[in-house]
Amino acid sequence: MTVASMTGYAVASGPTPLGTVTLECRSVNSRFLDLTLRLNEDLRFADPLIRETIQKRIARGKVEIRGYITPDENAVPARINASVLNRIVELQQTVLDAVPNARELSVSDLLSMPGVMVNDRIDQDAVSSAVLAVLNNALDAFTASRAREGEALASVLLNNCQQIEEVVTEVKGRMPEILAHIEGKLKERLENALCTALTETSTLTREEVSDRIRQEVTLYAMRMDVEEEINRLYTHVTEVRRILNKGGAVGRRLDFVVQEMNREANTLGSKAAAIEMTNASLALKVVIEQMREQIQNLE
Repeated sequence: MTVASMTGYAVASGPTPLGTVTLECRSVNSRFLDLTLRLNEDLRFADPLIRETIQKRIARGKVEIRGYITPDENAVPARINASVLNRIVELQQTVLDAVPNARELSVSDLLSMPGVMVNDRIDQDAVSSAVLAVLNNALDAFTASRAREGEALASVLLNNCQQIEEVVTEVKGRMPEILAHIEGKLKERLENALCTALTETSTLTREEVSDRIRQEVTLYAMRMDVEEEINRLYTHVTEVRRILNKGGAVGRRLDFVVQEMNREANTLGSKAAAIEMTNASLALKVVIEQMREQIQNLE
């Protein structure tokens, strides 16, 4: 199963008894499915059908559907509904009496009013079936475009995972050296400070002072140890790969994992006792932020 981007575009056309129907689909990212239909008068009857079909096939995204019917030589001719037209003309006259400067409706305006043009010979079910066929063609192309974009985003995310692993592996490899350096410097400072503080009346011997120094250095080194954070980052990277390989609607799950990755990177930075760890934390946060931005576009 592939992953899908929430960004996509497609257009499809096909014949109906009313003429050629054209449906255009476009979408951008959104937390939920936000569907907007912009249909001309001839297509408004299909609004519920179009909504129901899209909701079955699209899970997330701000989706806009534009649809219109272009009459052709094979279209069944429509007739004017005189009663509706007369009612509109009467209402227009009422408006003109109240507001003499108001613009009068043109013939084109009148004919485009809802209910003015009707077609008694149209089989509504046949029109609905034709519109549904075009809609499914449009959605096939639309989901294919979102899948292509999703594949590209997944490739970027997998590359980000590799970058994170490289940074974490470098930190892990240098940790013994970094901790040894920190312990040495700390031990030296503590020895100098405590030895200076020793007086002839002190009850502590130099051996006791040395033991205390070793204890403090060991505790400090344990607090600075980032092995847990490193292991969790490895685990999160593995989880990102697993989610992408499984496919489907992965956006929300990946967003949660990336938040956890960012938390570990922050903890790594808070424990930084060497410039190498500080730089590693910053590098991780840059890559994780790039991942977060890409994930916002995944369904």
